[in-house]
Amino acid sequence: MTSVAGYKTGVGEMYERRNNVIIGVPKEIKAQEYRVALTPPGVEALVARGHAVLVETDAGVGSGISDGNYRASGAAILPDAQAVYRQAEMIVKVKELFQVEWERLRQGQLVFAYLHTANNPEETQALLDKKVVGLAYEDVKTDDGQTPLLAAMSEIAGEVGLLMGAYHLFTTGGGPGLLLGGAVGAEPARVAILGAGRVGLGAARAAMGLGADVTILDIDMNQLREVREKIFPQAKTLFSTGANVRAILPRVDLLINAVKWPPKAKTHIVTREMLKLMKREALIVDISCDPAGAIETCAPTSHEAPIYAVDGIRHYCVANLPSAVARTASSVLSNAILPYVIEVAEKGWLEAIKANSALRRGLTCAFGHLTFEDAARAQNRAYTSPEEVIRSFDGKRA
Repeated sequence: MTSVAGYKTGVGEMYERRNNVIIGVPKEIKAQEYRVALTPPGVEALVARGHAVLVETDAGVGSGISDGNYRASGAAILPDAQAVYRQAEMIVKVKELFQVEWERLRQGQLVFAYLHTANNPEETQALLDKKVVGLAYEDVKTDDGQTPLLAAMSEIAGEVGLLMGAYHLFTTGGGPGLLLGGAVGAEPARVAILGAGRVGLGAARAAMGLGADVTILDIDMNQLREVREKIFPQAKTLFSTGANVRAILPRVDLLINAVKWPPKAKTHIVTREMLKLMKREALIVDISCDPAGAIETCAPTSHEAPIYAVDGIRHYCVANLPSAVARTASSVLSNAILPYVIEVAEKGWLEAIKANSALRRGLTCAFGHLTFEDAARAQNRAYTSPEEVIRSFDGKRA
């Protein structure tokens, strides 16, 4: 993607303006989800390019953004979500859609969000039944393997997950009364982090900033070498094998999972049986929150009720951690998605995915075709590649 740095509008003449599109920003309805997909600077950039932005009233309140802030940026404020969905050609939101939102969709409407369809068969079916075009932030992937719209939240999720873990080690947080960095005459807490990707490094940054004893585990020796030699020389690194995980579990006070796991995988990094190796007062924070994922005993929770115990080991498995810092997270997300929103709005979804391989990989569904292979495999559904969709639509236009 062309860099947006240095442009007065925050976007500039990145793409040739072609069409005016109505973009809708509904309020999130997931429990304790306070983020909003577009902030006023993003709205201003879109309006400056001739697009209309419709924002549901109070959509930004959880992120400290008032309706007045949106109006000043050029948005129109609508009284409810139904009005937004009815008028918008493109829906831009944060989290996956729920049943009440499915019912508002219409054929050909474009939805751009963290869709997470692989673990949501009912949502997948609704998107297919409604024959919408779905683009998933988390699956937009560049040719070098980077996931820029997932990365936007990953480091934040890692840092917040670590901070939540630190709090829940306090006596007042229901924990054993440990200060992560220890104190004069008292040892620091031991933290083990599964995964040295962006989530894991975000957690490590926060843990070491607080003075914890940190060990990072991964299966990528080159990444571990990068961590040890360049990123966090003070951290310990360990190749992630079953034997090494079992060896470290008895020593840890806080175990952070930052590894994304395939849907319906039969194996796990930490099994239920392995919980017996852990201290009774230890805490697991699963940032990835894949049900029965890398941590077999993970089941997603909410900010309102974040903790549960399995065999005496407490688990913290909140699936939308960045929502806890909604103002920061909304700003970061809006900045990250804006170039892609512009490209889709101005080229149309078909030309955008033809021209941009990263967006093409993010295509989840189109007019009843499931184009996300992981979801098709996990749910035993028919799969149509994005390339097949392109050929099909090009053939109809010929």
